[in-house]
Amino acid sequence: MSGHQLAVQLFFQVALILAACRLVGMVARHFGQPQVVAEMITGVLLGPSLLGLFFPEVSARFFPPDAMKVLYPLSQFGLAAYMFVVGLELRVDIVGRRMHTAAIVSLAGMVAPFLLGATLAWWFFERAPFFNERTTLLQACVFTGASLCITAFPMLARILVHKKLTGTTMGTVSLGAGALDDVAAWCLLALVLSAFDGDFSHAFRSIGGGAAYVATVFSVIRPLVARWAQGSERRGSVTDAEFSVYLIFMALGAWFTDLIGLHAVFGAFTMGAAMPRGVVAKALVERIQPFSVAVLLPFFFTYSGLNTQIGLLNTWELWGAAALVLLAAIAGKGGACWLAARASGLSNAEAMGIGTLMNARGLMELIIINIGLQRGIITPQLFAVLVIMAIVTTLMASPVFDWVMRKSTPETEPASGSGDVTVEAPY
Repeated sequence: MSGHQLAVQLFFQVALILAACRLVGMVARHFGQPQVVAEMITGVLLGPSLLGLFFPEVSARFFPPDAMKVLYPLSQFGLAAYMFVVGLELRVDIVGRRMHTAAIVSLAGMVAPFLLGATLAWWFFERAPFFNERTTLLQACVFTGASLCITAFPMLARILVHKKLTGTTMGTVSLGAGALDDVAAWCLLALVLSAFDGDFSHAFRSIGGGAAYVATVFSVIRPLVARWAQGSERRGSVTDAEFSVYLIFMALGAWFTDLIGLHAVFGAFTMGAAMPRGVVAKALVERIQPFSVAVLLPFFFTYSGLNTQIGLLNTWELWGAAALVLLAAIAGKGGACWLAARASGLSNAEAMGIGTLMNARGLMELIIINIGLQRGIITPQLFAVLVIMAIVTTLMASPVFDWVMRKSTPETEPASGSGDVTVEAPY
């Protein structure tokens, strides 16, 4: 396609994707589901699992291969912008006060699902078409285990903000544990990718570079930006020029972590967490969040759905394997986090709420399995299985969490510090 043809195609895709997501969202709201669930489902419906299955010519016209090269960078930019906002809303002070409990829950939420996922990968390795020929047994076990360890950290954060639970024990422990789990999962993914490429220097670069990045952001960039932001605090506003500088920081963070082998979301989220609170954070959220959530993020879900072929699960054996993966995911993540929270002294209601929130995979699961599919570690069959698991565990989160909340209201800690940004959104 020429540049003009790509632009024409892009405008049509924007209209199609946004309209489809909103229509599915209207139905999802009647079942108490957030918009993120609707967009995950919409992506699958627009892909080869439905539209491409029954109307392949229409699907090919709507989403030609050349146009996918435009959809992908748009989806990644929207993802980075959204994670920057999530970082802006993270209460670092509250997470620090409950880090001990969060670490216990995080460890349980990593070890149990990883072991279950690795065991399933070992069982499937010679019995199901889930891994490519180049993938070794060890790589298959580590990747599958890491996939089951993932928590839908963006969705978790949005539920807590929407329910006004960011200052509660449940919210604090969930945020801390979710962040630790996802960082660990990305490190595991870096190890798998390095082993797959036959060069472990990539893993050292990813893990070491990631640690150096976090240290630099919080020890160097954070105090410098805080000093520079004093003018905005005095004026009570952020100028367009200042807004551009903050976006440059976000883009540089996403660029660097992508460059070293970690995903761009890690860099954007960390940079957002280091930005000044108060006037600056409020202004950045108000400017970035609506457009990234309403327009850009649906591209990511659609792109993921276009790679999902549920029709490849065409035997009872493959559907049985999908059921096993789902059960292992729920028991390993939700069950282990609930037990760990109870063991650390939290009430049963709080522990159940934490387990429910940690069990949702959502956005982050789609990111990691997209990488596995693109790099040739897993086959489209396993990709479809993991997409189903991500959708089901995400569908469970909101109704189960609401049920827990109706049973008992957790005790809320007094919030300390300033600049707690509360912005309701469907993620």
